[in-house]
Amino acid sequence: MVLLLLAVQITTAQLEVSEKSSAATSDSFFQDQEPIAMQLKFSTKDIKKNTNDSTYISSTLLIQNRERSWDTLKIKLRARGNHRRQNCYYAPLKVKLKKKATKATMLEGNTKLKLVLPCLLQKDKDDLVIKEFMAYKLYEIISPYHFKTRLANIEFEEEIRSRIKKHNLKAILIEDIDKVAERHKGRAMSRKVHPLQQDDLASLQNAFFQFLIGNTDFSTRGGHNQKLLFVENKYVCIPYDFDMSGLVNAPYATVSGIENMNSYITEVTQRAYKGYKRDDKLLQDVRQKYIASKDGIFAVVDGLEQFFQNPLLFAEAKDFIDDFFEIMESDKKFEKYIVDRTRTK
Repeated sequence: MVLLLLAVQITTAQLEVSEKSSAATSDSFFQDQEPIAMQLKFSTKDIKKNTNDSTYISSTLLIQNRERSWDTLKIKLRARGNHRRQNCYYAPLKVKLKKKATKATMLEGNTKLKLVLPCLLQKDKDDLVIKEFMAYKLYEIISPYHFKTRLANIEFEEEIRSRIKKHNLKAILIEDIDKVAERHKGRAMSRKVHPLQQDDLASLQNAFFQFLIGNTDFSTRGGHNQKLLFVENKYVCIPYDFDMSGLVNAPYATVSGIENMNSYITEVTQRAYKGYKRDDKLLQDVRQKYIASKDGIFAVVDGLEQFFQNPLLFAEAKDFIDDFFEIMESDKKFEKYIVDRTRTK
């Protein structure tokens, strides 16, 4: 009996060490913020037509390691995102890998990832990806509950019948929600929880962030472009998919019809606050935290300037964020655009 208990204790300890090692390895990929070089090959037409939430196609991913040689990984891919699948040339992707296949590669510990590609074949397509990446990096400053991301430079060979068309694309790799939950010792939830039952502080941080980037294409009530985490006995929504925001200002972006936002504003570059009523003191505390984070936020913005091909789009993004702080720093504007717009139901 003693030997059996000892064996169970050893096995449990080994599993805990294995889980911690896997998490650390997974995190190390996202801690390195140098854009990763990748090669992909598939048919954009087939992946949009023949995949869904449970159906994938098989493909091969080549990823450049630290020695500048290439690791080859067998992967499964599917298109995701209803709007982008229907309206974009490149659909955003869900990538699945077997744990064994990632061992001793740059992606060790990551078996599920999202891959955000440009939407359209247009001149500034990569800069729009950089602006969406900027939004993810800004939220890292604001909240501990966020998705880790990394830029990628992709050599994409598009299969078009019997020929190959080559593209060079900027893309965003996004960790899976299960990794976020693992990092915070929480659980990813599939159920819906009313916003007023969600953590007040995290909810305000999220709502202010969506206002910062000028995004209306989300719902903390319906779970649209939000993942729900249960951590430390509280519910926390984590935002993602920011291509419809005013910060990105994509040519295809429209004001969301969710909660009748399109009856309040007509352009994505117009801000509309969607946060729920919270304690007044906490509202002001979060406001001051944002103001105190201003230098850090602009440091992130300036750090990404090097990746822009069009300086005008970088300046546009920076000005848009500066407009947010004009509202935050003015009592009159804060009252008008935030306090007077808070929701009660």
